[in-house]
Amino acid sequence: MNNIKIGITIGDVNGIGPEVIIKALLDNRILTNITPIIYGSSKVMSYHKKVLDAQEFNPFKINTPEEAKKGKINIINCWEEDVKIDLGQSTEEGGLFAFKSLEAATKDLGYNKLDAIVTAPINKHNIKSKDFDFPGHTEYLTKLSNESESVMLMVSERLRVGVVSGHEALAEAVKAITKEKILKKLRIINTSLIKDFRLRSPRIAVLGLNPHAGEKGLMGNEEIEIIAPAIETANHEGILAFGPYPSDGFFGSENLGKFDAILAMYHDQGLTPFKALSFGMGVNYTAGLPIVRTSPDHGTGYDLAGKNQANESSFRHALYLAHDIVINRNHHKEINQNPLQVKEILEKER
Repeated sequence: MNNIKIGITIGDVNGIGPEVIIKALLDNRILTNITPIIYGSSKVMSYHKKVLDAQEFNPFKINTPEEAKKGKINIINCWEEDVKIDLGQSTEEGGLFAFKSLEAATKDLGYNKLDAIVTAPINKHNIKSKDFDFPGHTEYLTKLSNESESVMLMVSERLRVGVVSGHEALAEAVKAITKEKILKKLRIINTSLIKDFRLRSPRIAVLGLNPHAGEKGLMGNEEIEIIAPAIETANHEGILAFGPYPSDGFFGSENLGKFDAILAMYHDQGLTPFKALSFGMGVNYTAGLPIVRTSPDHGTGYDLAGKNQANESSFRHALYLAHDIVINRNHHKEINQNPLQVKEILEKER
């Protein structure tokens, strides 16, 4: 399968989303196995093209994903009106058109006209509306997919870090730590590692909530009463989960290389060390959904907008990861539909 159609949302038109899209897609190697389809506006992309002086960026205008040209950069106009662009500024228009792009791409994804989507950064404040009342992409896509849970899984070449509590205030995040929720996240990560990353018998490290993982109850009982029991139940289900480990020393220890993924208890506990070790090369993947969605590991970057200084590496990695997960899922599906071919397929992989 060498023609993966990936929808690309442009994010906030005043941020660095359009810039990293243009820069990433100018690498022609991407077009070998990926057919990119930008959801947005030719006018908006032309504006950013001029700012970047990227004369070689000439997307092919189409009306539907079925018209997409292999080996070309494609674009679907999601609106016709002119957009006032204020680079580096958070505006109402920036949020409005970011949502129009996202809405159009997810609709086509839902109708299986796309294989995956890669979302450029949005501003979580200006995109708020009656149609988008969510903390971010992850929660929006989880709702659209009719799923109760998903995992924000940060992925780089050396790390995969998921979180129990995502875009929540720390006080609320602590309340959200329950045995049941930890178990749900472990199940999702375990399944994703097998299906999306083609790992057999994956190993998952689970971090504690409190300093020093509670120090046997001296600094909190969540590890004893909630986290350890969740790990034990996961083990009984065949999930290779270990811990809880003290989070302060884990990312600097030799343990880091012994696991296929790490489950942190809350957003910053997982994302702070991840970005310190992988920033610019990391990808945000929404695990546990029937659809494939990735995004770069950075935000709108208003301070860089219009300066031709944004690094497109994370966005490029997001495109490649989306491609790989689609391939891996198809491979997993084939094996499960044709169990007699498992031996033959495994032999070919050797």
